[in-house]
Amino acid sequence: MDSKSYYYNKVILVTGGVGSIGSQLVRSLLTYQPKSLIIMDNNETGLFDLSQELKSDIIQIVIGDIRDSERMMIVMTGVEIVFHAAALKHVPLCEFNPYEAVKTNILGTQNVLNAAILNHVQKVIMISTDKAVDPVNTMGATKYLAERLTIAANNHQKNEGTVFSVVRFGNVLNSRGSIIPIFMQQIEKNHPLTITDPDMTRFVMTIPQAAELVIKAGVLAKGMEIFILKMPVLKIIDLANVMLHKFAPRYAYDIEHNPMKIIGKRVGEKLYEELMTVEESAFAFENGDMFIVYPPHMYDVKKKYDFTPPAGYKPVAIGEYSSYTARIIDNQEIEKYLVELEL
Repeated sequence: MDSKSYYYNKVILVTGGVGSIGSQLVRSLLTYQPKSLIIMDNNETGLFDLSQELKSDIIQIVIGDIRDSERMMIVMTGVEIVFHAAALKHVPLCEFNPYEAVKTNILGTQNVLNAAILNHVQKVIMISTDKAVDPVNTMGATKYLAERLTIAANNHQKNEGTVFSVVRFGNVLNSRGSIIPIFMQQIEKNHPLTITDPDMTRFVMTIPQAAELVIKAGVLAKGMEIFILKMPVLKIIDLANVMLHKFAPRYAYDIEHNPMKIIGKRVGEKLYEELMTVEESAFAFENGDMFIVYPPHMYDVKKKYDFTPPAGYKPVAIGEYSSYTARIIDNQEIEKYLVELEL
């Protein structure tokens, strides 16, 4: 089934609906003519601004927090599909505020899952991150547990057919608080570009790519899968160099007198990220532009899921899928991304 027919006339909820991913997801879903599109966030100003931008009769604006279980039960009434994008996402902030990360990313996710089961929602797609793979920081650890909770919800004793699956992202270029806006601000102000480590690499994707992956996963999900986009890898220092040479003339930036400043890794940061563990790769398949990780059969407590992959899915090679070993894109490829971002 294609996305247009699948989402047509559905009641859809997007938590974290005014964030970079959530708001793009809302814009994309509107084109499929759902019956109702509920945008939930605890950011009142963001909700107001997005509603003014979209001006659609099928949008419902809901102020709420996923930490509030009673609120989630009310908001979920009559909902058919949930895209769960609400989360605390910034690694250093989560590292210094770990309990807040737990309350949002773990307990908040549990509230979403419980409300979906008790309201007999058809499908829930939880948005995760590659930082959940072999996590070394609080944010990654909380998102890892959110993934485990989401997959486990398929086996909940009160679950009468709700499908729960996960989408795992890399770094989303030009999202709020990401490296591109930081570099742009430094160039505009004629400040040295700050590099945490010259060897740091990341899997990257654009905001439209992220939204497209989530929407596609929503159609394909049958329960328990983790969907992962095949993403290019770049070196952060290469991105800085490309941005400098592309934007320095626009802002009269003095490259000669503003050498890059190496500031060291931020608290909780990895030098590289992983898309999936070696253990997960043993249960992973590929389908065009995606990897799909199926759970080991032992997770299927109710024995109701058929993990035989659909026609066209191929098993992936068992091994490491990390930004340390993957091919790094060159400066020309990075520049193409900047053009696509319309900077």
